[in-house]
Amino acid sequence: MKINQIYVNLPVKDIQKTKEFWTKIGFSINEQISDEKAVCVVMNDNIYVMFLTEEYFQTFSERPVPKGDTTQVLVAIGLNSREEVDQVVNAAVENGAYQHEEAQDHGWMYQNSFWDIDGHGWNVIFVDASQFPQA
Repeated sequence: MKINQIYVNLPVKDIQKTKEFWTKIGFSINEQISDEKAVCVVMNDNIYVMFLTEEYFQTFSERPVPKGDTTQVLVAIGLNSREEVDQVVNAAVENGAYQHEEAQDHGWMYQNSFWDIDGHGWNVIFVDASQFPQA
């Protein structure tokens, strides 16, 4: 078996603000499966993030939506360069997110991170496989 698509579902308070945030930092929206209860952010041809209103999210699970400063998941996304990593994080911060920690350079992996406007954690990374440590 091989997975051909991934849809990550995350609860949000305001669909319109979430849609504006993600488009401002450079991602597109799949309008065909977006409406007033959900917005589908396209990460690439096979990976999508479905941001759902808290009320709509609740119809998929009997567990409560996390409130306050709890962390349920950290999402890591890989980009094609260090510059793209910083570009996305800087754009996110300029549009209402806040930086999670300072950028880190491990030689083979560069990472930067932010908490989005809904409190979801995003680790944005670039991996240079040619610099991967040899065992």
